[in-house]
Amino acid sequence: MTELVLSQKKSWLFRELNTIVTVMAREITIFFKSPATAITSLAMPIVMMGMIGGNIMQNMAGGLGFQFGQFMLVGMLVNMLFMMTTMGMTSLVDDHDIDFNQEMLVSPVSRYSLIIGKILGSAFAAIFSMAGTLVVGFAMGITLPINKLLMILALSPLMCLSGGALAMIIIGLIKSKRAANMAVMLIVMPQMFLSGAIIPINNSSGLLLVLNRIMPMTYCLDLVRAVVYNGSPEYSNVVMFNPMVNFAAIVALTVVCLMVGTYFFAQSEKNR
Repeated sequence: MTELVLSQKKSWLFRELNTIVTVMAREITIFFKSPATAITSLAMPIVMMGMIGGNIMQNMAGGLGFQFGQFMLVGMLVNMLFMMTTMGMTSLVDDHDIDFNQEMLVSPVSRYSLIIGKILGSAFAAIFSMAGTLVVGFAMGITLPINKLLMILALSPLMCLSGGALAMIIIGLIKSKRAANMAVMLIVMPQMFLSGAIIPINNSSGLLLVLNRIMPMTYCLDLVRAVVYNGSPEYSNVVMFNPMVNFAAIVALTVVCLMVGTYFFAQSEKNR
């Protein structure tokens, strides 16, 4: 009896993992079939970091107590992971229009496996955009050690899951591609400025403090900066929370957003 239960659990786990990989592979295939998406993934850092960040670095970076260039580069790497993942999740609206979502939801697999596969597939474009961010950073004279870059790369799936889970709440409520794109930008742009991607938030207070504390990107950024600045004298000036606090906050917010977003998404497809 025990062997039968174990066999059933293994079969279930294999089916769910296979679902995640299959959906993820579909998204990656679509990415490569859309040159415009790849170009956007590489061009976006030029606008976000080269223009906005470069202007701040030249005019407002004095007297911070740490090197602003490296601070901004880490912030923009995480910001691009969030932005490109959430933008990729809007393709669920297209899938809704061609009834692909309903075909997925009637399959005998977990809805969460379908959504996680979708997020990880969208994350591929997000990670691809990191290359553009690093190139822009290099052109601006900002670099990171290889070992730090590898650590950021290792954490990138967690960052993308967090951003994608947050986007699911919006996607579950909106079925217009234009409205979804606008809503996603309303999610990402405030986080870029309020969570500390390019502007330090250590001294925030009042409403700004409340807002940055409920934003997933705040904890993602702080965790990545804790890894990058570990052992450096600037650590206390840059990192706000203990890394374990950041990790726990990211996991908690991701789980809550994933559950709520998946529920809204499933309900919207069910009530068509």
